[in-house]
Amino acid sequence: MRTSLNDIKLIDGHIFNSNQTEDALLFDALLILNPDLPDQVMWQKKTHSFVQQYSRKKLKAEIEAAHQILFNEPEHKSFRQRILNIFR
Repeated sequence: MRTSLNDIKLIDGHIFNSNQTEDALLFDALLILNPDLPDQVMWQKKTHSFVQQYSRKKLKAEIEAAHQILFNEPEHKSFRQRILNIFR
């Protein structure tokens, strides 16, 4: 079954402690009344973790690509020399 956008918003607010007081109280009550909700919270936390890991890998790849261009391409030789002089 597909999770509604309102449920996703409430779960995100619970995970990141950004819910208003009344929404936090409502969510606490829903956790007691809905036995499936704790599983939804767990899966949403895992999803956030996967997205964060993917973002880190993608950012590392972009930084590595920029590094390769700046430190290996002949047209960026003066930049490379300026950077290397900083660390001498």
